[in-house]
Amino acid sequence: MLLTSLPLTPDHDIPAPLLTELTALYTANHEFFALSGDFPDPDDIRPEQVATALAEELAHPDAEVLLARSEGRLVGVAVTLAHHPDPADPDPWIGLLMVDSGVHRQGYGRRLAALVEDRFGTEGRTAVRLAVLDGNDRALAFWTALGYEVVDRRPDREHGRPCAVLRKALVERG
Repeated sequence: MLLTSLPLTPDHDIPAPLLTELTALYTANHEFFALSGDFPDPDDIRPEQVATALAEELAHPDAEVLLARSEGRLVGVAVTLAHHPDPADPDPWIGLLMVDSGVHRQGYGRRLAALVEDRFGTEGRTAVRLAVLDGNDRALAFWTALGYEVVDRRPDREHGRPCAVLRKALVERG
């Protein structure tokens, strides 16, 4: 699996063919977006909505959108935050990790999570955090199976949705 940063045009737009791929990936994850409420109609996610959502992510300092490809096909996306807005929180965050639902349960999510963890580890980071929306039981099971532990329960910063905050210590790089 190849992990690359989201390429933007000189005008800071997502290239049209890539936006089409990203929209298909988002649309394939209807169940998550029905739970999250991130889009007005999870049955009709539009390219301009995906572009706006990603632009909002990238507006955060230290945010990065990473694309996961396997054999040239976009199979996942991860949004990371190198520094949390709360200065008391020293850990980087995974804001979103999503795999095309057509390839769920084939190991892509595990590999994508490992690649993101490796990126943070090579930067000398010692742990990573993320939040799982209440009611997203499959995501909670996925992350805990990867060694993440629930360290808090609180509303998310953006929308006030109830979440479990998970943390995983990273293997020290020597």
